[in-house]
Amino acid sequence: MFQALLSSSALAPAGTLRRRMLQLAAAVLGAAALALPPVVSAQALPDFTELVERVGPSVVNIRTMERGRANAPGAGEVDPSMEEFFRRFGIPMPGRPGPRSGPRGDDEPQQRGVGSGFILSADGFIMTNAHVVDGADEVLVTLTDKREFKARIIGADKRTDVAVVKIDASGLPFVKIGDVNRLKVGEWVMAIGSPFGLENSVTAGIVSAKQRDTGDYLPFIQTDVAINPGNSGGPLLNLRGEVVGINSQIYSRSGGFMGISFAIPIDEAMRVSDQLRTNGRVIRGRIGVQIAPVTKEVAEAIGLGKPTGALVQSVEAGGPADKAGVEAGDIITRVDGKVVEKSGDLPRLVGGTRPGSKATLQIFRRGAAKELSVTVGEFEPERPSRRAQAEPSGAAPVKSALGITASDLTEAQKRELKVKGGVRVDAVEGAAARAGLREGDVILSVDNAEVTDLRQFATLAAKVEKARAVSVLVRRGEWVNYLVIRPNR
Repeated sequence: MFQALLSSSALAPAGTLRRRMLQLAAAVLGAAALALPPVVSAQALPDFTELVERVGPSVVNIRTMERGRANAPGAGEVDPSMEEFFRRFGIPMPGRPGPRSGPRGDDEPQQRGVGSGFILSADGFIMTNAHVVDGADEVLVTLTDKREFKARIIGADKRTDVAVVKIDASGLPFVKIGDVNRLKVGEWVMAIGSPFGLENSVTAGIVSAKQRDTGDYLPFIQTDVAINPGNSGGPLLNLRGEVVGINSQIYSRSGGFMGISFAIPIDEAMRVSDQLRTNGRVIRGRIGVQIAPVTKEVAEAIGLGKPTGALVQSVEAGGPADKAGVEAGDIITRVDGKVVEKSGDLPRLVGGTRPGSKATLQIFRRGAAKELSVTVGEFEPERPSRRAQAEPSGAAPVKSALGITASDLTEAQKRELKVKGGVRVDAVEGAAARAGLREGDVILSVDNAEVTDLRQFATLAAKVEKARAVSVLVRRGEWVNYLVIRPNR
């Protein structure tokens, strides 16, 4: 066809020639279009309607009541959902005194806050956030069919922000629990709750990240699902309609949603829920240490290699770790063979160990790995810290090659700090000061070598190469940490 058009165009008039050239162009374009691969249609966006119809009846609205509130002017005009917001983020309620303050009113219950929850079982067990029911005199649960029940609090765990309440009902629709390990970053998720008291509101988004460490015991799920005051305690659902998290927190500079919200992983929450339903409280293991992250700089300086594990900053006297031989400055890298990738992993691993049982700790100490056996204790409130008081040592301070002026510890100071050796920093300059060392610090080791006294410290410091970074283990009050001194900077 192309040849015919070209040959016939040679003798044709100008108008005819133009028409034939246009025909030729159309034919070429048509042939090219036929040669192109078919366009792949974009994947359709998810339809949440079926999920909402199926899971929505399992989501409840929770209102909390408080008796004897102050009858401040205009108190009844404030949206109760905003009260929950202000209380959650520790902001004083505008124009209203704090709870229980001022003159006592009559004993009429006043609405205190609003939140969400979801039904775990047909007989009325409901999961929510601990902060939703904290301090409530009454808890009222409203179902989607508008039935309202008074609930009793079975248990609440503030450390994980998980609570279980119970209503007297049967045959209730309940949620299906999902597998958090199957949840992927970028996956679509949906939330149902009561933001600002607007019951059964549905929002959707994607999983932004997993394992966000914003708490001692919880690696949060981060999403961009719109979460606002009143959503707290509601479910985060995958596209199979399974609960994968409890909506709990938001990151915000304005007080409203800014695209970052956090949910408690449902596997963590269910472990807490099971204990609350069985014991009314959560029983956790503890070993009695204060910890800190291991930085890349410190890991390289002490020979650990990569920044992993939890740095022990202090050991509780007479606690499980102390009895097992754990020392301040140790880095705990494994618990019963499970790797401590980051410091936040240690409380979760130890907390999940049954009190009274034996656990094996792998630690890194002064350049070498070793194992210790510890009998895990039961979690209890931390004891108040005591700081060692600086005293004159009676020995003349000595300035070392590192720019550190130090002196021997007195026997009283050693007893107070519960250390066998070390030297007290009296003054610093140069690289040591830039590294963060300061007067009153106690140096326990230099380059993984334990410091026993001032003479040995001076010898160790003199051996340090001026062009090389040196790690120093420092005690400051009740805490220890590694500092890296770079003399060449």
